[in-house]
Amino acid sequence: MPLNRIIFFFSLLCFSIAAYCQKTKTGITRNPQNINDYDKLTSFYRYYKPDSAMYYAQQGIAFAKEHKNENGLAQMLNQMGMIQDNLGKFDESRELYLTAHDIYTRTGFKKGIATELIRLGVVEMRKGNYDKAIGYFLESLKVAEQSGNKAGVLEANVTLAEGYMGQHKYDVALPYLAIAERINATIPFSNISLNMYNDFGMLYRDTGDFGKAKSYFEKGIGMSNKPQYQGLFITLTNNLASVYAKQGFKQRSIELQKTALAKAREIKNYLREQQTLTGLAETYGKDDPKQALFYFKQALDLVKQKGAQKQVIEILDRMAEMYRLQGDYKNAYRAKQEEHAIADKYFYQGMAKQIVSLQNKYELDKSVAKVKELQYINGKDALERKTMLTIIGGVVVLLIVLALFYFRTSKLNWLLNKTNNDLKESNTVKDKLFSVLAHDLRSPLATIINLLYVINDDELPPLERKELINMVTVTSSASLDTLNNLLKWGEMQLKGIRLNAVEIRPHDIVARDIDLLAASARLKGIAVYNTIDEDIRVVADRDHFEFVIRNLLSNAIKFTNQGGVVSIGATGYTDKNEVQFSVKDNGVGIEAERMKTIFNIGNVSTDGTKDEKGTSLGLVLCKEFVEANKGKIWVNSKPGEGSEFVFTLKSA
Repeated sequence: MPLNRIIFFFSLLCFSIAAYCQKTKTGITRNPQNINDYDKLTSFYRYYKPDSAMYYAQQGIAFAKEHKNENGLAQMLNQMGMIQDNLGKFDESRELYLTAHDIYTRTGFKKGIATELIRLGVVEMRKGNYDKAIGYFLESLKVAEQSGNKAGVLEANVTLAEGYMGQHKYDVALPYLAIAERINATIPFSNISLNMYNDFGMLYRDTGDFGKAKSYFEKGIGMSNKPQYQGLFITLTNNLASVYAKQGFKQRSIELQKTALAKAREIKNYLREQQTLTGLAETYGKDDPKQALFYFKQALDLVKQKGAQKQVIEILDRMAEMYRLQGDYKNAYRAKQEEHAIADKYFYQGMAKQIVSLQNKYELDKSVAKVKELQYINGKDALERKTMLTIIGGVVVLLIVLALFYFRTSKLNWLLNKTNNDLKESNTVKDKLFSVLAHDLRSPLATIINLLYVINDDELPPLERKELINMVTVTSSASLDTLNNLLKWGEMQLKGIRLNAVEIRPHDIVARDIDLLAASARLKGIAVYNTIDEDIRVVADRDHFEFVIRNLLSNAIKFTNQGGVVSIGATGYTDKNEVQFSVKDNGVGIEAERMKTIFNIGNVSTDGTKDEKGTSLGLVLCKEFVEANKGKIWVNSKPGEGSEFVFTLKSA
């Protein structure tokens, strides 16, 4: 064979291989040359590899902008909206669809307008706003019929059926599906065809015709084996599983759902993975609450990662029910608490956002109206200008009056809020006082009376009598401390804090307080160290300082385990003219959430490591005494590692 012919055939072979490498096995080019190539690539990867889909969508947007292709830009924005839809980010997807709709409206592309109306309706349907969704679908149907867009008419009828099915109006939904099936027979197969089969299956499942339901689901599954249809494959499989579950074939249902779960995780489709996990949990349900909770917990972790608060609330509600069925009322209560906390937080946030959105729209509409008014004024003659100036002057006066009224109302609202806050604080003080009287004084006194009845028994052995007398002594001392704290706190509420600032030696006062509490420390084998330098001097009220040290030391002993260590130290800072005191233990520590309110009147006291009681008033008094002496107090702590209470005073 001549050399030239060999070279020719070799070059042709290389060109063919290179051309083949630019195609995927599905015939989709990996080297896009136009906006439709980007659209196909994004659709191909949307369920299979969402990250790749997002990349190609962004590249497509850049390509459309570079080539000034407005419809192409809207086409890629629609693709990005569907990617966000699959991730459960409905607000983001809605904004992308609205932008695409505005572009299509500007260019007059009816097919695109119909598509975006459908996508907007789907977002509303996923939020549970069925009436609003149906409104979008009807508008899309009208646009598609006017433009002769058969595929658009098919999709509008399918989504209308879905909207009415969401409202359980199956008799209204079925005629729309029948119309869709007739249209589907006249146009090429698409993902809308699969949606139609899925809707038929759900309708017959929910109305009890399981044979027809399985027939439609199986038909859809058989036609959804292409990569771009994998999301619908999962949906159809899950719905087929639900039919088997309703028929009592639970094991077959679980097998199908596990197949769907594996596929959802393979293509990283968050929405369908969450739906499948929840479906599996519901299938196990009351028959196997433990297994149901296993899948509910996975679903909960997933929706928490994505910030899907509505789904978090729904899953927590079902988890609480599963815990209740297990007899685990503690975890059931916790799940309900978390559910209510999230509902309170995010539902009110959503409401606030809606109010802000409405206000912004009002301001925008008002601005547009003002611009039109000014344009009208500029187009009139001098007489009209004078007339309008008079009107504007009146408006300005009215605005001034309204502004004055607004500021007056704002001031009154501020005073009202301040009064309400003062009342709330007073109620908190009252509730705390009654709580201390009812529990922390009444209970110990009742205990003392009961012990005295026992001690009064002549037949009681001397050793037991001695132990009971010791218990009476300890309980009486605790009650006396509580009463002293209560009286001191009450005196401050009525008369304020009296300050007698003098120069004092902290070392000596701390040593005396350690001696006073030595018995309590010995009972628990706790070592207490005073590392304060004897030369340190501060200016403060002696009684206040002694109370703070004694209270913090008592708390440290109370919350330190057997054989623990408590140390009291001080460090002088000449540049700040202050001394920083520290009472540190290696006890049980404090949770981060509780540290935020530990010095507040509403803080709830907890029992010590030996069930020692308290009122939490001590820390409130400590804070007020330290601040009265122009100092600061705070706490550093980690659960299980101990706590360090720190406060500052002016150095002498």
